[in-house]
Amino acid sequence: MDAPGPPRFVAVGESVELAPRSPDPAADYVWSLLESPPESSVGVDAEAGPVIEFAPDTPGHYRLELRTPDDTHTQTVRAYPDERHSTRVELPFSDLFDSHVDIDSLADVDSMSIVGPFNEQVAGRTRPTRRDDRFVADLALPPGTHPYGFCVNDDFAQQVHGAVTVPGPGRPRCRLDGEIRDGTLVVTATATAAPDTELADSDLRVDFVVDDRDWLPDSVVETSDRELRMPVESVPETLRIHAVAIGDRRSVSDTLTVRHDDEIAIERPNDPPAWAASPTVYEIFVRSFTGETLPTTFAEIERRVEYLESLAVDVLWLTPVLASPTDHGYHITNYFELADDLGSRAAFESLVETCHKAGIRVVFDLVINHTSRDHSVYQLHAGGVDRYADYYERVPKAWDGTGVDWAGDDAPEFYFNWQRIPNLNYGSLAVRRWMLDVVAEWAAVVDGFRCDVAWGVPHGFWKEVRESVPDDFLLLDETIPRDPHYHEAEFQMHYDTALYGALRDIGHGNAPAEKIFEALDDAVWQGFPESAVHLRYIENHDEERYLDECSEAAQRAAAAATFTLPGAPMIYYGQERGMTAQRGPMKWYDGDADLTAFHRSLSTLRREQPALKTGAVERLSVDVAERRDPVASAEDDTDDPLSTAGDTDAPAEIVAANGSGEAAGADRVVAYARDDSSDRLLVVLNFGDEPQAVCLPEAVGSTDLRTGSPLRKRYPADDVAADAARDTYLLVDDVVICRTA
Repeated sequence: MDAPGPPRFVAVGESVELAPRSPDPAADYVWSLLESPPESSVGVDAEAGPVIEFAPDTPGHYRLELRTPDDTHTQTVRAYPDERHSTRVELPFSDLFDSHVDIDSLADVDSMSIVGPFNEQVAGRTRPTRRDDRFVADLALPPGTHPYGFCVNDDFAQQVHGAVTVPGPGRPRCRLDGEIRDGTLVVTATATAAPDTELADSDLRVDFVVDDRDWLPDSVVETSDRELRMPVESVPETLRIHAVAIGDRRSVSDTLTVRHDDEIAIERPNDPPAWAASPTVYEIFVRSFTGETLPTTFAEIERRVEYLESLAVDVLWLTPVLASPTDHGYHITNYFELADDLGSRAAFESLVETCHKAGIRVVFDLVINHTSRDHSVYQLHAGGVDRYADYYERVPKAWDGTGVDWAGDDAPEFYFNWQRIPNLNYGSLAVRRWMLDVVAEWAAVVDGFRCDVAWGVPHGFWKEVRESVPDDFLLLDETIPRDPHYHEAEFQMHYDTALYGALRDIGHGNAPAEKIFEALDDAVWQGFPESAVHLRYIENHDEERYLDECSEAAQRAAAAATFTLPGAPMIYYGQERGMTAQRGPMKWYDGDADLTAFHRSLSTLRREQPALKTGAVERLSVDVAERRDPVASAEDDTDDPLSTAGDTDAPAEIVAANGSGEAAGADRVVAYARDDSSDRLLVVLNFGDEPQAVCLPEAVGSTDLRTGSPLRKRYPADDVAADAARDTYLLVDDVVICRTA
């Protein structure tokens, strides 16, 4: 039975779940409040139980005590000003009837609820009021854009969607670094203001907190505006220091861990393992990977590891492989057994070992927000067995729009319309102990977890998971929309929903190619620390295939974006083979060989060029030709003649757009540099179906690094002798990656 974990940082209006770690479900635990701001009236009920929801009511410092059978521990909670604003959302009756909802009149509407990330997508939880001609709800939401849906009759399938934008600045960011100076440990905080605030970096305040588990007398700790100092001889065996930057809003906290054995070792636990800083990820929808007729097994996947190796893959992500009655595997029926149809434990461990020999790490889906309702534990819960009474969340039956005649006086809680996978109750010590055992079972086998519905599991539990797995273990969250607070001593890699959405909008022709930069800026605005790794993807097992919705030209450019931006590019199995079926059998014999070679060239180049992994992203302003006419040849920088012969889709004469941005196809083109101070690469993407002639703002070399072929350069016909560095155009089909001259 361990101390309850690191200090917690919240805003007024938020609650934080506090619980004992490594709990004994049969033991007694008592929480009490030791210290709170003078203005606060919040308290803790001594009969509340071992897991409590604590909601500060005023900014300031709170200190709680947890009494366990073995010891007494303290837990610090720092509360900051409420970030929410009162926001009204409305649904006019006319919009209801213009939608796809299957009703004929208002008389068919028996109930209405609103769902969104703000209430965990639970129908029935938030009720609007009915006005003369509309449904209205007042919500308290922080700055940002918030999707929502009005659920008719609490039926998630009968939903009218919308979004509301709450004005306000983004989050600041905070980073901790440490060093030893003249026998003193010096911890320095770098605070960076939000990009759209009026505050400067120097205006930010930094709040240092020493972890309650690493008690120190106040006399040995000295803090100033940006530094915390203490004598080395006062540093305990383990010292965890946390800090938050405060401006208009609070930052995600950062942590420094100091180990004091014979020497001092300083670690940054929020950073990813070295192997996960910028890997190429390949996701397999497991039961479809071996093709049309051959059943997928671990042994059959193992026989295909050479294919992954040929794609320069660093990480293999397997969708769920534990016991489940479904093909997709997300309805778990036994957490300690592998699915019978996939093979034995020995076969799975053999697959992992073969991947390791090929230099590939293995990540698998950890599904612990819910179980199948066919899991024996849920059946015992629903059947009224006392031991399992608190294993699942319950909601009033009035919230449920499924029409299921649930056993009992209430209904199981589930998200969206996922009525077959009820939510586990993390207020139960028995559930926490169960799921910690699951984590321990598989963390000893694989290299990381992709955590399904991570937003449904309490932060405190993920923090415990983070400290229970090996130091070089990867945790990848599925939080939609993405949320920077899951980087706070929890996950190191995050779904990049912003880039995914931007690449879809661009592919559909609904946004210019430069929307890529908005997606990159969004991570900064949200307050993700620089140490966060973003999973860049264009499709996955939950999304329609990019090629099913957009052109192949757009797909190539979108895939190239994921491989030439910082983060972790991901290939969803079959993406590289031209698949359009979301979860269909892998196209082995009839796959697109050219598209496969295209993806292989991107992943190989990324592995070979460090600047594509670590270089800064610099937006480039480019000109796109207004028209192209076939004329005589020009010469490139290598003095080799360029002509239209054998290159009929690439005529040589260029009429420049002169930065007007009005050239046909100009909004389908975007360019940026990746610069790591030792190398500078330029990337040009063309999402259009036609090749585009693009003038870059700086001179480039002669080779397309992806293909190894000469760049196809063109010059304005009326100025062939002009400065090539200024007037050189590159012909771009989908992507060009080159080095500056």
